[in-house]
Amino acid sequence: MTFKIITDSTADLSEDWARENDVQILGLTVQLDGVTYDTVGSHRLTSEVLLKKMAAGSQPTTSQVNVGQFEEAFRQAVQAEQAVLYIAFSSVLSGTYQSAVMARDLVLEDYPDAKIEIIDTLAAAGGEGYLVMLAAKARKEGKTLEETQKIIFDISPRLRTYFLVDDLYHLMRGGRLSKTSAVVGSLVNIKPLLWIDAKGKLVPIAKVRGRKKGMKEMLKAASQDIGHDTAVVAYANDNEAAESLKEQLLASEGIRNVLIMPLGPVISTHVGPNTLAVFTIGKKDR
Repeated sequence: MTFKIITDSTADLSEDWARENDVQILGLTVQLDGVTYDTVGSHRLTSEVLLKKMAAGSQPTTSQVNVGQFEEAFRQAVQAEQAVLYIAFSSVLSGTYQSAVMARDLVLEDYPDAKIEIIDTLAAAGGEGYLVMLAAKARKEGKTLEETQKIIFDISPRLRTYFLVDDLYHLMRGGRLSKTSAVVGSLVNIKPLLWIDAKGKLVPIAKVRGRKKGMKEMLKAASQDIGHDTAVVAYANDNEAAESLKEQLLASEGIRNVLIMPLGPVISTHVGPNTLAVFTIGKKDR
């Protein structure tokens, strides 16, 4: 029996790719200038619009996928006699994962024999998205849910996530960093470099003067322990810098493929304009 793959909009996957690969995306929402926007569907908020508003002073916020949305998606799959694999946004960065767990429990009360598996990726953006891609590839190759789950469990602890942001104000405002940690972001021309640690927390790891030096430092960190031939580069409104990162990563030993993915509106809300990110998979757990 095949299984259904579900993820959320923080994975930053295109809806065209999701349709072609039979992956359901549930959307977090963004509140912008008094209006609540979806992040999936034909009327979704785009990162381009969001980032322009942010550059003009808007201060958007986000809301998690709620229990009801998950319950509806899980019930539909179960009623169609499908097992479910939900690949989730980091539980440390959002309550979305917990909403999914609550919804699963509700569905299992009515369908105790149903199979609904939830993976907390402790990841976000292109890192989370790449894990979903790997799951879809495994399913297409005929792997079972259990085999696919094992692949993701093996890779996700080895996923390295690096963010180079213009400043830390947006992360502080959204509660993802403390005010003390964010002070460095207010210093002139200092570009903070962060990563997601083993516990899923977003942690500042370097203070670099200038964007070019910041990109160099990020590439150095991302290239230290390569255990998988594909990397992901993500960006907020700076495709030229993303292409430059791609070329430099391809020159790294062990990297053969680099995917470029724009940061979606949910992640962009928290990291702000001009952010760059690199995701690689190491040999050892982070």
